[in-house]
Amino acid sequence: MTERPARIAIVTVSDRAARGEYEDKGGPGAEEWLRGVITSPCQIDRHIVPDGREVVAAKLRELVETGADLILVTGGTGPAPRDQTPEAVMDIAEKELAGFGEEMRRASLAEVPTAILSRQTAVIRDASLIITLPGKPAAIATCLNAVFAAVPYCLDLMGAARIETDPARIVAFRPKK
Repeated sequence: MTERPARIAIVTVSDRAARGEYEDKGGPGAEEWLRGVITSPCQIDRHIVPDGREVVAAKLRELVETGADLILVTGGTGPAPRDQTPEAVMDIAEKELAGFGEEMRRASLAEVPTAILSRQTAVIRDASLIITLPGKPAAIATCLNAVFAAVPYCLDLMGAARIETDPARIVAFRPKK
């Protein structure tokens, strides 16, 4: 039996990008990072939605229901009034994996003192892992470099599609059998 390719969704949360007033750089940055690390077959789709708790939660529910294994959400994680991505994610979460946010902030703080303002997290809903990320490509890379070694095994434990990584970039941790 052949394993199915992983389905990965990248959701950019930005009022200006959703209106076409701003070029989305977070979504393409996250996709470029993934394509440089993941060696197994995968399908990556990108989406742009405006800021706002309800619209973000609705898009995430849709992606979970259509079988996304991994969902990366860029933007909307700061302290500004319209930054409601973490709240939207928690609205649909079944389990929170707080260690992802802790590790992403720790890695980011080594680069910029304002990383403490970021509200990254990760959650599980059904068989989907959802990770919130900053909106800037360099910050996305910092965060994914910090946590991605745990992502393939997490997906295994959830019953999602298997992801293999390039060990020269990220060594995916899986316990020895």
